[in-house]
Amino acid sequence: MEKVYASCAEAVADIPNGASIAVGGFGLNGIPHNLIEALLEQGATDLVTVSNNCGIDGWGLGVLLDHKRIRRTTGSYVGENREFERQYLHGELEVELVPQGTLAERLRAGGCGIPAFYTPAGDGTLIAEGGLPWRHTPDGGVAIASPKKGTRVFNGREYVLETGIVCDYALVRGSVGDRTGNLLFHKATRNFNPLCAMAGRITIAEVEELVEPGTIDPETVHLPGVFVQRIVLVGAQGKRIERITTRKRRG
Repeated sequence: MEKVYASCAEAVADIPNGASIAVGGFGLNGIPHNLIEALLEQGATDLVTVSNNCGIDGWGLGVLLDHKRIRRTTGSYVGENREFERQYLHGELEVELVPQGTLAERLRAGGCGIPAFYTPAGDGTLIAEGGLPWRHTPDGGVAIASPKKGTRVFNGREYVLETGIVCDYALVRGSVGDRTGNLLFHKATRNFNPLCAMAGRITIAEVEELVEPGTIDPETVHLPGVFVQRIVLVGAQGKRIERITTRKRRG
């Protein structure tokens, strides 16, 4: 099956309204921003996203938020996006916050066909006991609260039952890919990308470099091509730094 698509627009053309999408990246590091921009232009709305964070104002998943294309999102960190905060507090966006390690394992479990697992993370907190505001009312009340989760004791310690995540689509960014979908991620860009790719029924990867099958040493592959259905060459341009923390030079 030919997996290489001529453009990001072609690769995301069939994503429908209401689709659930796992999106790779951490902050702005390793995010599939070309695919996100193509999805913005494509027009799909009422989307349900799963990502560590939801971009920043005007970049990454933030552009979909700016145009109110996302109905619900699941993530771990949301602190760099003012529009996200506004929509959540005014009841325009449903938000499920998940401990970061739990989110990673839920994506991995879904990709491996594991429906649920137990973890100690969140035990004794609102994560397990329920009551976290998922959606507010316009006046600041709670319209939808998180449900109570099952727990079980193993070896004298209580664990929380968490479910695996499977999405209709996944959007990821690789540093190097071959035509069969095998991917490499340079350094920290690996982050959530392999996990999101595993969790998508249809995974679309944008790559900085596209090579022929056999070029990548099999022992260095970070994500096997079996998890990738579509691949697009985008090059290395367009990266952004989320926050510059270097000191000013003297003199």
